[in-house]
Amino acid sequence: MPAQPRCQVGKGAALSFPDEILRLVLINAHYERHVDELIELASRFATALSKAGIEYRIVGGLGVYLHVNEVDPIAARLTRDIDAAVSRADIERIAQVVRPFGLEFRHVAGVDMFVDAEQPTARRAVHLLCVREKVRPEYVEPVPGFSEAPAIHGLLVAPVADLVRMKLTSFRLKDKVHIQDLDGVGLITPEIEAQLPELLRQRLAEVRASD
Repeated sequence: MPAQPRCQVGKGAALSFPDEILRLVLINAHYERHVDELIELASRFATALSKAGIEYRIVGGLGVYLHVNEVDPIAARLTRDIDAAVSRADIERIAQVVRPFGLEFRHVAGVDMFVDAEQPTARRAVHLLCVREKVRPEYVEPVPGFSEAPAIHGLLVAPVADLVRMKLTSFRLKDKVHIQDLDGVGLITPEIEAQLPELLRQRLAEVRASD
């Protein structure tokens, strides 16, 4: 019997093609389960706020993922948790209205968040940012206010222009990657670029030059 084809997957390791296919299927299943869990948690949070008439916007990596996924699902890169922009004046009320939806308030390492009461971990949580406030004092831009937002999967997601400003403001490695994702599917239009202040336009150019 001829030897079964094998493929290298790591240093000193090899898997047969059936094993490699199984590995990829399991990775994909885990990925899809994580997406479903994030969307479900975000939906509970969003439903609670919408019923109470409280403004919010999904931002951060999940916001980027949802926009990119609408254009090209293959290019969408998943994030670990959920970031939501809210008004600071609403936080106390939010803590009350989300409780019946299985979410509890926590303040961990300087971050306000709502965790799943059944799985209270910062990795499975809605992290809060406050509109019109800087996330860090040294940031050049505050979190944008409540712009008109598209509904994606029933969630009010910050528009691409706002996400681009936020990602270029924080400008960590993962933010640069998110900028590449948005730009790669054509979501950063000339109109969005023209609205950026000079420093953020320079940062956008830097990301594009390194792509």
